[in-house]
Amino acid sequence: MDEYEQQADGAAHPSANSAAWGILSEFTWSAVLRVAAYPFLLLVTVLVGASSLLLHWDLALVSPLFLIGTLIYLAVLEKLIPYQRDWHPSRAEWHWYGIYFLLTTVGSALAQLLVTTVVGMVSPARPALGLGAEIPVALLTGSLGSYFMHRLGHTNPLLWRLHGVHHVPQKVNVANNGVNHVLDIVLAQGAVQLTLALIGFSRESVFAMGLFVAAQGYFVHANIDVRIGPLNHILASPEQHRLHHSTDLAEAGHYGSDLSCWDHLFGSFTWRPGREPAAVGLGDPTSFPDTGEILASLLHPWRRARKPGSRPA
Repeated sequence: MDEYEQQADGAAHPSANSAAWGILSEFTWSAVLRVAAYPFLLLVTVLVGASSLLLHWDLALVSPLFLIGTLIYLAVLEKLIPYQRDWHPSRAEWHWYGIYFLLTTVGSALAQLLVTTVVGMVSPARPALGLGAEIPVALLTGSLGSYFMHRLGHTNPLLWRLHGVHHVPQKVNVANNGVNHVLDIVLAQGAVQLTLALIGFSRESVFAMGLFVAAQGYFVHANIDVRIGPLNHILASPEQHRLHHSTDLAEAGHYGSDLSCWDHLFGSFTWRPGREPAAVGLGDPTSFPDTGEILASLLHPWRRARKPGSRPA
Protein backbone atom coordinates (compact mmCIF):
# COMPACT_ATOMS: atom_id res chain seq x y z
CA MET A 1 0.00 0.00 0.00
CA ASP A 2 1.56 3.30 -1.13
CA GLU A 3 1.35 6.64 0.68
CA TYR A 4 -1.79 7.78 -1.15
CA GLU A 5 -3.57 4.50 -0.44
CA GLN A 6 -2.66 4.77 3.27
CA GLN A 7 -4.07 8.28 3.43
CA ALA A 8 -7.20 7.21 1.62
CA ASP A 9 -7.63 4.24 3.94
CA GLY A 10 -7.32 6.51 6.99
CA ALA A 11 -9.83 8.94 5.52
CA ALA A 12 -12.20 6.09 4.87
CA HIS A 13 -12.12 4.97 8.49
CA PRO A 14 -12.18 8.18 10.59
CA SER A 15 -14.10 6.53 13.40
CA ALA A 16 -11.42 3.86 13.80
CA ASN A 17 -8.69 6.50 13.97
CA SER A 18 -10.69 8.50 16.53
CA ALA A 19 -11.27 5.45 18.70
CA ALA A 20 -7.58 4.53 18.59
CA TRP A 21 -6.57 8.08 19.49
CA GLY A 22 -9.10 8.13 22.34
CA ILE A 23 -7.72 4.91 23.79
CA LEU A 24 -4.15 6.22 23.51
CA SER A 25 -5.10 9.55 25.10
CA GLU A 26 -6.89 7.84 27.98
CA PHE A 27 -3.93 5.55 28.57
CA THR A 28 -1.52 8.51 28.57
CA TRP A 29 -3.55 10.55 31.05
CA SER A 30 -4.04 7.53 33.31
CA ALA A 31 -0.29 6.90 33.30
CA VAL A 32 0.41 10.55 34.16
CA LEU A 33 -2.13 10.49 36.98
CA ARG A 34 -0.65 7.33 38.48
CA VAL A 35 2.74 9.01 38.66
CA ALA A 36 1.71 12.54 39.62
CA ALA A 37 -1.25 11.97 41.98
CA TYR A 38 0.75 11.34 45.15
CA PRO A 39 3.49 13.99 44.67
CA PHE A 40 0.75 16.53 43.99
CA LEU A 41 -1.01 15.61 47.24
CA LEU A 42 2.23 15.95 49.21
CA LEU A 43 3.02 19.28 47.54
CA VAL A 44 -0.41 20.72 48.35
CA THR A 45 -0.11 19.51 51.94
CA VAL A 46 3.21 21.32 52.37
CA LEU A 47 1.94 24.48 50.68
CA VAL A 48 -1.23 24.61 52.80
CA GLY A 49 0.74 24.02 56.00
CA ALA A 50 3.39 26.62 55.19
CA SER A 51 0.85 29.21 54.04
CA SER A 52 -1.29 28.72 57.13
CA LEU A 53 1.64 29.31 59.47
CA LEU A 54 3.32 32.13 57.54
CA LEU A 55 0.12 34.03 56.75
CA HIS A 56 -1.47 33.34 60.16
CA TRP A 57 -4.61 31.71 58.80
CA ASP A 58 -7.22 30.39 61.22
CA LEU A 59 -5.86 26.89 61.90
CA ALA A 60 -9.18 25.66 63.27
CA LEU A 61 -10.77 26.49 59.90
CA VAL A 62 -7.94 25.29 57.66
CA SER A 63 -7.91 21.72 59.01
CA PRO A 64 -11.52 20.76 58.11
CA LEU A 65 -11.35 22.55 54.77
CA PHE A 66 -8.14 20.73 53.92
CA LEU A 67 -9.74 17.42 54.86
CA ILE A 68 -12.76 18.08 52.64
CA GLY A 69 -10.49 19.03 49.74
CA THR A 70 -8.42 15.88 50.23
CA LEU A 71 -11.56 13.69 50.25
CA ILE A 72 -12.85 15.26 47.03
CA TYR A 73 -9.46 14.90 45.32
CA LEU A 74 -9.10 11.22 46.24
CA ALA A 75 -12.74 10.45 45.36
CA VAL A 76 -12.14 11.86 41.86
CA LEU A 77 -8.95 9.79 41.52
CA GLU A 78 -10.92 6.67 42.50
CA LYS A 79 -13.11 7.25 39.45
CA LEU A 80 -10.22 8.02 37.10
CA ILE A 81 -7.62 5.43 38.15
CA PRO A 82 -9.35 2.81 40.33
CA TYR A 83 -7.45 -0.15 41.71
CA GLN A 84 -10.60 -2.34 41.78
CA ARG A 85 -13.73 -1.08 40.03
CA ASP A 86 -15.93 -3.37 42.11
CA TRP A 87 -14.62 -1.65 45.27
CA HIS A 88 -16.61 1.50 44.48
CA PRO A 89 -19.27 2.05 47.17
CA SER A 90 -22.84 1.11 46.33
CA ARG A 91 -25.69 3.53 47.06
CA ALA A 92 -26.50 1.71 50.31
CA GLU A 93 -22.82 1.77 51.34
CA TRP A 94 -22.61 5.50 50.73
CA HIS A 95 -25.49 5.88 53.20
CA TRP A 96 -23.78 3.75 55.85
CA TYR A 97 -20.38 5.33 55.30
CA GLY A 98 -21.86 8.80 55.67
CA ILE A 99 -23.27 7.96 59.10
CA TYR A 100 -19.98 6.42 60.22
CA PHE A 101 -18.10 9.48 58.93
CA LEU A 102 -20.27 11.73 61.08
CA LEU A 103 -19.62 9.50 64.11
CA THR A 104 -15.89 9.54 63.37
CA THR A 105 -16.00 13.33 63.14
CA VAL A 106 -17.71 13.47 66.55
CA GLY A 107 -15.03 11.18 68.00
CA SER A 108 -12.27 13.32 66.52
CA ALA A 109 -13.89 16.46 67.92
CA LEU A 110 -14.09 14.93 71.41
CA ALA A 111 -10.45 13.90 71.25
CA GLN A 112 -9.48 17.34 69.96
CA LEU A 113 -11.42 19.06 72.74
CA LEU A 114 -9.43 17.13 75.34
CA VAL A 115 -6.16 17.89 73.61
CA THR A 116 -6.93 21.56 73.11
CA THR A 117 -7.70 21.93 76.81
CA VAL A 118 -4.44 20.29 77.82
CA VAL A 119 -2.39 22.16 75.21
CA GLY A 120 -3.67 25.44 76.57
CA MET A 121 -2.44 24.48 80.04
CA VAL A 122 0.92 22.86 79.32
CA SER A 123 2.23 24.15 75.98
CA PRO A 124 5.22 26.46 76.48
CA ALA A 125 4.88 30.07 75.42
CA ARG A 126 8.18 29.71 73.57
CA PRO A 127 8.88 26.18 72.28
CA ALA A 128 12.42 24.96 72.88
CA LEU A 129 12.84 24.23 69.16
CA GLY A 130 12.08 26.36 66.15
CA LEU A 131 9.18 25.20 63.97
CA GLY A 132 11.59 23.94 61.31
CA ALA A 133 12.96 21.38 63.78
CA GLU A 134 9.86 20.94 65.93
CA ILE A 135 7.53 19.82 63.12
CA PRO A 136 9.67 16.83 62.00
CA VAL A 137 10.17 15.75 65.63
CA ALA A 138 6.43 16.05 66.30
CA LEU A 139 5.71 14.02 63.16
CA LEU A 140 8.07 11.21 64.20
CA THR A 141 6.75 11.20 67.76
CA GLY A 142 3.10 11.25 66.74
CA SER A 143 3.66 8.62 64.06
CA LEU A 144 5.33 6.28 66.55
CA GLY A 145 2.49 6.74 69.04
CA SER A 146 -0.09 6.14 66.31
CA TYR A 147 1.74 2.97 65.24
CA PHE A 148 1.59 1.48 68.73
CA MET A 149 -2.04 2.47 69.30
CA HIS A 150 -3.00 0.88 65.98
CA ARG A 151 -1.03 -2.27 66.75
CA LEU A 152 -2.67 -2.50 70.17
CA GLY A 153 -6.02 -2.25 68.43
CA HIS A 154 -5.16 -5.51 66.66
CA THR A 155 -3.41 -7.39 69.45
CA ASN A 156 -5.42 -6.43 72.53
CA PRO A 157 -8.74 -8.37 72.56
CA LEU A 158 -10.67 -5.54 74.23
CA LEU A 159 -9.38 -2.86 71.88
CA TRP A 160 -9.92 -5.15 68.89
CA ARG A 161 -13.64 -5.25 69.70
CA LEU A 162 -13.58 -1.52 68.97
CA HIS A 163 -11.11 -1.40 66.10
CA GLY A 164 -12.44 -4.50 64.32
CA VAL A 165 -15.47 -2.49 63.17
CA HIS A 166 -13.14 -0.79 60.70
CA HIS A 167 -12.09 -4.12 59.15
CA VAL A 168 -15.55 -5.50 58.43
CA PRO A 169 -15.94 -4.08 54.84
CA GLN A 170 -14.72 -6.40 52.10
CA LYS A 171 -13.37 -3.52 50.06
CA VAL A 172 -10.98 -0.65 50.78
CA ASN A 173 -11.83 2.84 49.56
CA VAL A 174 -11.64 6.44 50.69
CA ALA A 175 -15.30 6.47 51.78
CA ASN A 176 -15.06 3.58 54.24
CA ASN A 177 -11.94 4.98 55.89
CA GLY A 178 -14.49 6.63 58.17
CA VAL A 179 -16.05 3.31 59.20
CA ASN A 180 -14.89 3.26 62.82
CA HIS A 181 -16.25 2.81 66.31
CA VAL A 182 -16.48 6.28 67.81
CA LEU A 183 -14.61 5.18 70.97
CA ASP A 184 -11.79 3.76 68.86
CA ILE A 185 -11.25 7.22 67.40
CA VAL A 186 -11.45 8.94 70.78
CA LEU A 187 -8.90 6.57 72.35
CA ALA A 188 -6.48 6.37 69.41
CA GLN A 189 -6.41 10.03 68.42
CA GLY A 190 -6.77 11.30 71.96
CA ALA A 191 -3.83 9.23 73.23
CA VAL A 192 -1.50 10.33 70.43
CA GLN A 193 -2.39 14.00 70.50
CA LEU A 194 -2.40 14.12 74.29
CA THR A 195 1.11 12.66 74.30
CA LEU A 196 2.26 15.39 71.93
CA ALA A 197 0.65 18.05 74.11
CA LEU A 198 2.18 16.72 77.33
CA ILE A 199 5.63 16.61 75.73
CA GLY A 200 5.17 20.28 74.99
CA PHE A 201 4.89 20.55 71.22
CA SER A 202 3.36 23.82 70.07
CA ARG A 203 -0.09 24.12 68.53
CA GLU A 204 1.50 25.05 65.21
CA SER A 205 3.64 21.93 65.01
CA VAL A 206 0.70 19.68 65.98
CA PHE A 207 -1.37 21.41 63.26
CA ALA A 208 1.28 20.85 60.58
CA MET A 209 1.68 17.22 61.61
CA GLY A 210 -2.10 16.80 61.57
CA LEU A 211 -2.34 17.94 57.93
CA PHE A 212 0.19 15.31 56.85
CA VAL A 213 -1.44 12.58 58.93
CA ALA A 214 -4.90 13.40 57.52
CA ALA A 215 -3.65 13.41 53.92
CA GLN A 216 -1.76 10.15 54.42
CA GLY A 217 -4.58 8.45 56.33
CA TYR A 218 -7.07 8.94 53.51
CA PHE A 219 -4.51 8.42 50.74
CA VAL A 220 -3.49 4.95 51.97
CA HIS A 221 -7.16 3.94 52.17
CA ALA A 222 -8.01 5.15 48.67
CA ASN A 223 -9.05 2.70 45.95
CA ILE A 224 -6.53 4.11 43.46
CA ASP A 225 -3.98 2.39 41.25
CA VAL A 226 -0.93 4.30 42.48
CA ARG A 227 2.46 2.75 43.18
CA ILE A 228 5.22 4.68 44.93
CA GLY A 229 8.07 2.20 44.44
CA PRO A 230 11.04 2.48 46.84
CA LEU A 231 9.24 5.21 48.81
CA ASN A 232 7.20 2.36 50.30
CA HIS A 233 10.12 1.82 52.67
CA ILE A 234 9.66 5.32 54.13
CA LEU A 235 6.05 6.33 53.59
CA ALA A 236 2.83 4.34 53.89
CA SER A 237 0.85 3.72 50.70
CA PRO A 238 -2.35 2.11 49.40
CA GLU A 239 -0.24 -0.88 48.35
CA GLN A 240 0.71 -1.51 51.97
CA HIS A 241 -2.64 -0.67 53.50
CA ARG A 242 -4.53 -3.11 51.29
CA LEU A 243 -2.25 -5.79 52.73
CA HIS A 244 -3.10 -4.52 56.21
CA HIS A 245 -6.77 -5.29 55.45
CA SER A 246 -5.94 -8.74 54.04
CA THR A 247 -7.79 -11.76 55.39
CA ASP A 248 -4.40 -13.53 55.40
CA LEU A 249 -2.87 -12.49 58.75
CA ALA A 250 0.61 -13.54 57.58
CA GLU A 251 0.70 -10.46 55.32
CA ALA A 252 -1.60 -8.16 57.31
CA GLY A 253 1.03 -6.03 59.05
CA HIS A 254 1.54 -2.35 58.20
CA TYR A 255 0.17 -0.60 61.26
CA GLY A 256 1.71 2.70 60.19
CA SER A 257 -0.70 4.78 58.14
CA ASP A 258 1.67 7.70 57.59
CA LEU A 259 5.27 6.45 57.89
CA SER A 260 6.35 2.87 57.16
CA CYS A 261 9.69 3.06 59.00
CA TRP A 262 8.10 1.77 62.23
CA ASP A 263 6.81 -1.33 60.45
CA HIS A 264 10.38 -2.01 59.33
CA LEU A 265 11.75 -1.40 62.81
CA PHE A 266 9.19 -3.56 64.63
CA GLY A 267 8.87 -6.39 62.13
CA SER A 268 5.41 -5.73 60.67
CA PHE A 269 6.50 -4.74 57.15
CA THR A 270 5.26 -7.34 54.63
CA TRP A 271 5.04 -5.44 51.33
CA ARG A 272 7.08 -6.38 48.30
CA PRO A 273 6.61 -5.27 44.68
CA GLY A 274 3.62 -7.01 43.15
CA ARG A 275 2.25 -8.40 46.41
CA GLU A 276 -1.52 -7.94 46.59
CA PRO A 277 -4.16 -9.39 48.94
CA ALA A 278 -6.42 -12.08 47.57
CA ALA A 279 -9.26 -10.77 49.74
CA VAL A 280 -9.79 -8.05 52.35
CA GLY A 281 -12.01 -7.96 55.41
CA LEU A 282 -12.34 -10.38 58.31
CA GLY A 283 -11.19 -13.98 58.26
CA ASP A 284 -14.39 -14.76 60.18
CA PRO A 285 -17.07 -12.26 59.06
CA THR A 286 -19.51 -13.60 61.69
CA SER A 287 -17.31 -12.26 64.52
CA PHE A 288 -18.62 -8.70 63.94
CA PRO A 289 -21.96 -7.25 62.79
CA ASP A 290 -22.20 -6.19 59.15
CA THR A 291 -21.23 -2.59 58.42
CA GLY A 292 -24.84 -1.73 57.67
CA GLU A 293 -25.87 -2.79 61.18
CA ILE A 294 -24.65 0.48 62.66
CA LEU A 295 -26.27 0.27 66.09
CA ALA A 296 -25.17 -3.35 66.52
CA SER A 297 -21.61 -2.34 65.57
CA LEU A 298 -21.60 0.43 68.19
CA LEU A 299 -22.91 -1.95 70.86
CA HIS A 300 -20.64 -4.83 69.84
CA PRO A 301 -17.81 -4.11 72.35
CA TRP A 302 -20.21 -4.59 75.27
CA ARG A 303 -21.70 -7.84 74.04
CA ARG A 304 -20.33 -11.15 75.29
CA ALA A 305 -17.87 -12.58 72.80
CA ARG A 306 -19.17 -15.84 71.34
CA LYS A 307 -15.76 -16.74 69.98
CA PRO A 308 -12.29 -15.15 69.83
CA GLY A 309 -11.95 -12.33 67.32
CA SER A 310 -10.66 -13.38 63.93
CA ARG A 311 -8.17 -10.63 63.45
CA PRO A 312 -5.71 -10.01 66.34
CA ALA A 313 -2.30 -11.50 65.63
